[in-house]
Amino acid sequence: MLKKYKVIIGLEVHIELSTKSKMFCSCPSDHFAKKANTLVCPICLGFPGALPFANREAILSTIKFGLAFGCRINNLSKFDRKHYFYPDLPKGYQISQYDKPLCIFGTWKNIKTNKSIRIKRVHLEEDTAKLQHQKVDGKNTTLIDFNRSGVPLMELVTEPDFGNGKDVAVFLKEAQLTARYLDISNADMEKGSMRLEANISLAPMGHLAGGRMDSHEVDLPKYKVELKNINSFAFLLKAIDAEIARQEKILSKGDRVIQETRGYNEITGKTFSQRIKEEAQDYRYFPEPDIPPMRFTDKEIDDIKKSMKEIPSLTRKKLSETYGLREDYIEVLIGEPKRIAYFKKAVEFSKKYGISPKTLADVMVNRKMDNIYEEPIDMIKKISEITKKDYTKEGDMVSAINDVLKENKKAVEDYKKGKGQVIGFLIGQVQKKLKGEGDIKLIINTLKSLLNK
Repeated sequence: MLKKYKVIIGLEVHIELSTKSKMFCSCPSDHFAKKANTLVCPICLGFPGALPFANREAILSTIKFGLAFGCRINNLSKFDRKHYFYPDLPKGYQISQYDKPLCIFGTWKNIKTNKSIRIKRVHLEEDTAKLQHQKVDGKNTTLIDFNRSGVPLMELVTEPDFGNGKDVAVFLKEAQLTARYLDISNADMEKGSMRLEANISLAPMGHLAGGRMDSHEVDLPKYKVELKNINSFAFLLKAIDAEIARQEKILSKGDRVIQETRGYNEITGKTFSQRIKEEAQDYRYFPEPDIPPMRFTDKEIDDIKKSMKEIPSLTRKKLSETYGLREDYIEVLIGEPKRIAYFKKAVEFSKKYGISPKTLADVMVNRKMDNIYEEPIDMIKKISEITKKDYTKEGDMVSAINDVLKENKKAVEDYKKGKGQVIGFLIGQVQKKLKGEGDIKLIINTLKSLLNK
């Protein structure tokens, strides 16, 4: 835990959208594991004179994602050219959004810590091509695969509201889950369809806003270091911790931290410099002349909101308030949209068989019966079959246990002295009174509860 410095972290989350075609052309967007340079055309190859046209589905998906994070949707939005030279960008610029993004000023709340994270913007752009470093004829060579070039890429940018890697991971998992629930992307980090970048800086405690040592606000440092292209949550946490340690060491010596982009080497456990980080003015943004501005009425935005699928935060609330499920069960079930859909369908069937939602959640979480039975009704029938045996009512069981405890005081005293094996004798006495029709697990739990009072 740092004492001399306050950690300040902001995020940039890139998510490839699962549209059928690319952002500004009709080439297929599903590029993963496809033969290199087979999903290309003059537009996504950046040929001179090729005219782009916007993908409506990608625009709607971005708006839905922004709404899910409480963003305001701009009634007027536009695309811009972001200029920089890199081998994977044949045009010499990327079509992105600058001052009029689709979504702005959102908020996301961590229900466990009650901390709010401000969303600065969610905008839409085209992905770049992909460099492949390999040996050709024994020589180190860099080849370019343009299949990814032009794929719709949504970017969420937060304000620097994170103070540690743990909170970062919680937020990123929620972003991934939200994209999946909205059915706009699989956000698969292993396939590169979700990529993470963190901007990190440290503020000396003496620089707290207003000079108050108890203040949570800080005067932001004049630098930030960007950790680029992280492809897993665990990888990101390690990279953040390594970069915090590096910056603390530099600042403790009285030196200045350079604003730059850095990568992370998992073998050395350290970050490494990639390039000096650019400022916005370095990109020479200007409006994309080939794509007209986008206008949205309030009614159109409201219609998009009504068409959205249920988001994770609302699903959690329903599972808790409507079905009374435990928090840990909810988090297990909610991890997969298909599993929640299965559970909800099973709930409808279960009413006829008198099976509670809590029982359904239990067999799905602990026994994974939804993996065994493809159809919810088949799982319901199996649960019903298993529970057909009529156990004695809980009230009768408690009464029998109390009688046994009164009748066997010496056994009770022996148990409390540490002779745990006595509980077997007591269970036998309870089952004798219940004529063997008691639920053994319930008897054991109730006995231990009463004996340990």
